Amino acid sequence: MLEVVVLIGLQGAGKSTFRAQRFETTHVLVSKDHFRNNRRPERRQQQLITEALAAGRSVVVDNTNPTRAERATIIALARTFNARVVGYYFASPLEACLARNAARPEPVPEVGLLATAKKLERPALAEGFDALWTVHTLPDRQFDVTPYTEMPDEPR
Repeated sequence: MLEVVVLIGLQGAGKSTFRAQRFETTHVLVSKDHFRNNRRPERRQQQLITEALAAGRSVVVDNTNPTRAERATIIALARTFNARVVGYYFASPLEACLARNAARPEPVPEVGLLATAKKLERPALAEGFDALWTVHTLPDRQFDVTPYTEMPDEPR
């Protein structure tokens, strides 16, 4: 069965490392990081997801995907191909993400990370996910993955 994996979380949360460890050989990578100069990155993302699914390939969307609206577009597209939709929510504290981001060879500007933190909305099964998981980033590029527990958005 085709699958669309949606990674959700702040920059520096470990999403790309997790993706490389879990989905490198099984899913086509779609990431807006690969087309930063594109004037319509959302459209390009949809095109790449469509192409992969049409070719019978599963997809992992490695972006922050912070809002329900952004995720809704991906989920709706996945449904047109009857693909299973799985979300991974990275529950990394802002301070930890800021520290990991600062250690990157090419860090995201801190203002960008803070802007993402302000608009980050916790996912919910009701968005159309078939499964949701919580990912805790551990030292040494390790991850703890547990079933997602739904709760209201925390105050910012």
